[in-house]
Order: sequence, then C-alpha cells, then structure tokens
Amino acid sequence: GMRADALAARFPRVALFDLDGTLLDSAPDMVATANRMLGARGRAPVDAPMLRQRVSKGARALVAAAFPELDAAGHDALVPEFLQVYREELGRHSALFEGVAAMLAALEADAARWGVVTNKFEYLARDAVAGLGWDGRCQVLVGGDTCAEKKPHPLPLLEAARRLGVEPGDCVYVGDDERDMVAGRAAGMASIAVTWGYRLEGEDPRTWQADAIVDHPRQLLDPAAWPTPPSNPSSGARV
Repeated sequence: GMRADALAARFPRVALFDLDGTLLDSAPDMVATANRMLGARGRAPVDAPMLRQRVSKGARALVAAAFPELDAAGHDALVPEFLQVYREELGRHSALFEGVAAMLAALEADAARWGVVTNKFEYLARDAVAGLGWDGRCQVLVGGDTCAEKKPHPLPLLEAARRLGVEPGDCVYVGDDERDMVAGRAAGMASIAVTWGYRLEGEDPRTWQADAIVDHPRQLLDPAAWPTPPSNPSSGARV
C-alpha cells in the first residue's frame, strides 16, 4: 500500500547523463563517418575497435586516429568535413546501450527528471535527441558549445541545474570518461562512472573518484545503486 511505497528507495530527483558512450552507442556512426572520408581518398577503412576507444575524446581525436600521417594543422583542417559527414550519418548506425531505455522509463515512473550534458556540439546533440524520440522527455540539454566552458569544467553541469531550477547537489551525473567525474565533483554533484563506454587501454574508472561504478545499465534500475546526492550546505549538515 501507500506506506510501503513511501518507504521504498527513490531515484535522485535529477539524473544528468553524458550522451556518447553513456546512453548512446554512437561509435558506429563515427566509424561510418571516418570510412566515408577515407573512401573518398581511396584509402582503406579504419580499424573500428581502435576508433571506438577514442569516441569520448571528440571529433579532432577521431580525425587524428583516422589520418595518423597528418600533422596537427592537417587534423584541424579535416574537422569541419568530419562534422559535416557525421551529421549525415548520425543516427543511421547508432543505438541505445542495452538497458538504457528501461532505466530512463524507471526514472520517469518515479517522477525523476533527466537530461543530457555532453561535450558534443549542441546542434549535433539536439539532432541525436530528436532522432531518439526524446524531445519532451529529455528535460535539459547542454552541449559542448552551449556555455563558455565544456567538461571537465563544471559550468555545463551547473547550467543544467540552473535551467531545471534545482541545486547542483540535487543532481547525480552519469558518464563514461574521467572528465565527467572531474566536472561532477567540481559542480558538487554525486557521480556514477559507467564501464560500458569508450576508454583507451589503461584508463581505469576505479581511479576516477566516482561515487559509484556501474557495469550495466540494468543495475541502475535499482534506486539503491544510485549514490545519495551530496547534502545541501543550506540544510545545516556540516562535515
């Protein structure tokens, strides 16, 4: 009955997520983009696992991996082409990680709000969110160029909380890269590191000082798996 429900564990009131490597397996779109660019130059396709590891590092890092013979200026020159081709491939090959849809539905069923804070350019992130049918479900979207700074700076996370009208300490941030944990800590949010995303060899989530480490989205169906947001300083709690 009602009493049992009232005692049940609840999700945090606001869950904020990184996008690529956390909610969305977007690497196949990026591999397709690199292969179109290579094919246009008569070159062999990219090594997909090698490129996949680098997805969280951004467009420039992917260009550098696909065209290792070019210098920094050569990589910079190819980034606009990469973004143009990627916008055409976006959503054609990517898919939600298994269990993500159920996790988001569980948050919504508990009247929790969720949103996305990503270093992806905002226009590309909006394309992705719309393509997933998340318009109206995703309550806030902050991209890498929305604010004057991007992660690991805390500003995008603080902006997401501001737009939702909540304190940063009421939010939990979920991501697959160390910069996500750095940003969450600096913003005063509890953080969850997920291990199903994109990591280089030797990158160890256990060293990222996350509040929790999760190996599969289905674990996040349990509210108890979510760290308790840091207590609000205004509540009188003092460490």
